[in-house]
Amino acid sequence: MSRPPAAHLVEFLRTTPVFGALPAREIQSLAASALEEDRRAREYVFMEGDPAAWLCIVRSGHVRIVRHSRTGKDVVLELLGPGEVFGGVAVIERRPYPASAQATEASVVVKLPAEVVAPLVDRHPSVIREMALTMGRRLRAAHDAVKALAVEPVEARLAATLLRLARREGVKGRRGLELPFHLTRQSLADMSGTTVETTIRVVSRWLREDLVEDADDRLILRDVDELRRRAEGEAT
Repeated sequence: MSRPPAAHLVEFLRTTPVFGALPAREIQSLAASALEEDRRAREYVFMEGDPAAWLCIVRSGHVRIVRHSRTGKDVVLELLGPGEVFGGVAVIERRPYPASAQATEASVVVKLPAEVVAPLVDRHPSVIREMALTMGRRLRAAHDAVKALAVEPVEARLAATLLRLARREGVKGRRGLELPFHLTRQSLADMSGTTVETTIRVVSRWLREDLVEDADDRLILRDVDELRRRAEGEAT
């Protein structure tokens, strides 16, 4: 006999764009099959090449999607926050995960088993449609990032990365637009295609110029307009 779903998981799945439109009975069934797992900072959810046994959703914290290059350098493809799905395409296509998923801070991940997700997708094509829209947004962001690596100076790339994160998760406050999570200089460097040393130098200069503020390890964008000019290559 299946176990009753936890009420908080039912409510959480209802809030996700991918599963929110499903009938109540389907969400109840999904929640009953779900696992919740805690991950420490830098702990992996899965590794590139692992069998795609789970579709995963960030419940709290942040998870970065990483490809490991032959030279040993990590290439950060995306940083995902609460409610965002990952590993789903590999589950549907029944192929290994094409990248690794690693928590960047203490996080909670909801995992849905592939054997439950696959037949659900057959019954409700809207799940694939929502996943396709999500992947489309991520691919556009990745395309922009690749273009930026080729033609834009480092400061512009760093500013563009910060602005992209702020548009998605920034919280307006008295002092500016705050990123509600700890973003390490290493993570910012990896997402911008530069070194941590360069990132430290640029961010330190921004701190002196009052473009950003570092409050309890969380960056606050104090001057969004100037950062946008820097992202467009209009350094002053």
